[in-house]
Amino acid sequence: MKIAVCVSHVPDTATKIKIANSGKDIDPSGVTFIINPYDEYAVEEALKQKEALGGEVTVFSVGGDANKESIRKALAMGADKGVLIKSENELDSIGIAKALAVEIKNEGCELVFCGKQSVDYDDSIVGQLLSALLGYNCVSTVVGLKIEGNKITAEREIEGGREVIETQIPVVITTQKGLNEPRYASLKGIMGAKKKTIEEKSSANVESSTEVIKMRKPAPKQPGRIVGNDVSAVPELVKLLREEAKVI
Repeated sequence: MKIAVCVSHVPDTATKIKIANSGKDIDPSGVTFIINPYDEYAVEEALKQKEALGGEVTVFSVGGDANKESIRKALAMGADKGVLIKSENELDSIGIAKALAVEIKNEGCELVFCGKQSVDYDDSIVGQLLSALLGYNCVSTVVGLKIEGNKITAEREIEGGREVIETQIPVVITTQKGLNEPRYASLKGIMGAKKKTIEEKSSANVESSTEVIKMRKPAPKQPGRIVGNDVSAVPELVKLLREEAKVI
C-alpha cells in the first residue's frame, strides 16, 4: 500500500514572532522552525500502518528549501522518501491542498495522513480540501484508528465527546493529539535519512485564492480590576460585562 503523509514547516510556538516590514508576513530572522506538531502524529500513524499492512510511506511538503528540514525529520523517523513541492510564494490552504493533490495522485497514494491543523495559521481545513480534490473519503480529528483491508474504523473528537466513523480506502485522515505517541528518531534513522531521496516538484501552476492584506499582533491585555468582595458586586460586574466588555 502506498501511504502519504503531509507535513508543514512552521514556527516553533515558543518563538517570539515579529511582523515583517511589509506588514503581510512574519519576519523569519531569529525564528526557529519545526515540523508541525500535529503532523508528527500523522507521521507516526503512517509508520504504524506501514508496519502493520506493509507498503511505502512518502512525505509531502509544500514550500521552499527550508521545508526539507521537516521532511528529513519524518524520514529519520522511518518514512521511505520525501517530495518537496517547491513554492517560494506563500500559498493559502486551497493552494496548498491543490499542490498536494496533484503529487499525491501522481504517486498513487490512497491512504493519506495530515495533522488536524498547522500551528501557524490554524485553518484546520487542508485535509478536508485535499480529500475533496482527490475524491477520497475523509475523517478528521482522529484519536483512534483501525484498518482491516479497505475498511476504516476511526474514532474522532467532536464537541462534548467522541464518535466512531466507518468508511473505506481511499481516505484522508487528519490526526489529533492522543492518537499515538510519536517516536523519536534514532541515530541510525538520522544517518539513514541523509541518504533517502527528497524529490523536488514544481507548484508553478498553483495560485492562492486569498491575499493577506495586513497582519497585526493582538492588542495587549488590559489590567484586571476588582469591583467588590461579596455578592453586592454582582450588579456592577454584570453592568461592566455588558457595557464595557460587551460579552453579554
